[in-house]
This record gives sequence, structure tokens and C-alpha cells, in this order.
Amino acid sequence: MSEECSRTVDDLRTLHKSIKEVDTQQRMKFYDNWAETYEQDHLTMGYKAPNQTVKFLFDNFSGGPEELQVLDVACGSGWVANLMVELGFKHFVGVDGSQGMLDQAAKTGHYKELKLALLGTEPLPAQTGVFDVVMIVGALRDGFVPVSVIRELCLAAKPGGYVCMSRNNTKSESGNKYKVSMEKELQLMEEEGLWTHVITKEMDKYMIDVYNYGEGEQNEKYLYGTMYLYRKSPN
Repeated sequence: MSEECSRTVDDLRTLHKSIKEVDTQQRMKFYDNWAETYEQDHLTMGYKAPNQTVKFLFDNFSGGPEELQVLDVACGSGWVANLMVELGFKHFVGVDGSQGMLDQAAKTGHYKELKLALLGTEPLPAQTGVFDVVMIVGALRDGFVPVSVIRELCLAAKPGGYVCMSRNNTKSESGNKYKVSMEKELQLMEEEGLWTHVITKEMDKYMIDVYNYGEGEQNEKYLYGTMYLYRKSPN
């Protein structure tokens, strides 16, 4: 374990390349094996998306968090729930495609239910119209959670509930296509009256870009991202 926890950014670059080269089913097995050191490795990469997204939600929604029901989609090891608990949230249901990640999330003790599902291939296993807050952090990207799942997130929210999403802005051709497709879907859902836009905000330096990381602080390059908050129509 100590060797695993001492991985460098160079080690993690190799790790990320191997993730990109496998299909979705194999990727979930990869995450099963990665689960125990996932958070430590992401701290090494300066990963701040959970912190930034939880703060973004808390700064822009109304009401006390204590009684709110939260659906944590692509919950991973429970990182987002840990941060939300610090702000007073108490009630969580988690969904992820990796059983290894769900096993780590269970150790937090925050979730009343944890459900295994490969999003985009299987339906989102969540009750319709019952969640005050639906969260998805980092998973909305090419090769992971498809744009089509966004409608399922909205469906799970209760009338007047919030859907909070964040994603990284990659410069790759596939990443740009995903972003365009996602933002078209967000606008279309608003035009259909499914929800209203609350606020969008850029994420600043939320993770080291492991592919362009160089020696010395002056050569560090970071990934940027976007956070979105929508409120489901009350009707």
C-alpha cells in the first residue's frame, strides 16, 4: 500500500493512458482495482473538482441542507458526500459503475443506499422525482457518462429540486464534441420547460494536466472545467 500511495504525477500519467485505451467494461474493472488509492492519487494530481463543485452548489441554492435528499451520481469513493456532510447534508443515495468504488463509499457511512449501474448502458437506478439535489462531478465526459444521462438526472430530481454538474474542458476533438453536445442538450431541456438555468461557472485549475506536466512549478499546466446548476420545473 505504501508503494501505491507514493505514486508520482509521471506514474499517474501512465495510469491515465491505460484507462483511455480500454472499453467501458474494462475501465470499470480498472476502477475496482484503483479504488483504495483513488483519492490519494487524485490529491497528488491536485484534484479540486469535488471541493469546487460542492462549494458552487452551496453558494447558489436556497434552504437548509439537513433534510435534503441527495443523489450522488458517479459517486466513486464518496468524496463528494464527505464534503457535503461537512456542510450539513445528511441523506445520500450513491450510484457508480465500479463495485470497488462503491465498497469504498460504503466505508464513509454516509449512504443509505449504494447502487451499481453502468450509466448510459443501464438506466439510472434511482426513484423518479424524489431528490432535492442531484450531483455528478467529473464523470460527464467522452468515454464515461454519455450526454443522454443528463435527462435521467433531471428525472430523478423532485419538482423544484437542483441538478448540479461539473465537467472538465479538454482540448481534444472528442472532448470538444462532447461539450458541444452537452450544452445543446442543456439548452434543449430548458426550452422544453424541464428545468431553468440557475448559474454556470468556470472551474479554475481544478487538476494538474498529467499529459503536459513538466518538472518545476513554472511548467505545471492545469485542466479547467465548467460547473452547471439547474433547477427542475416545479410542474
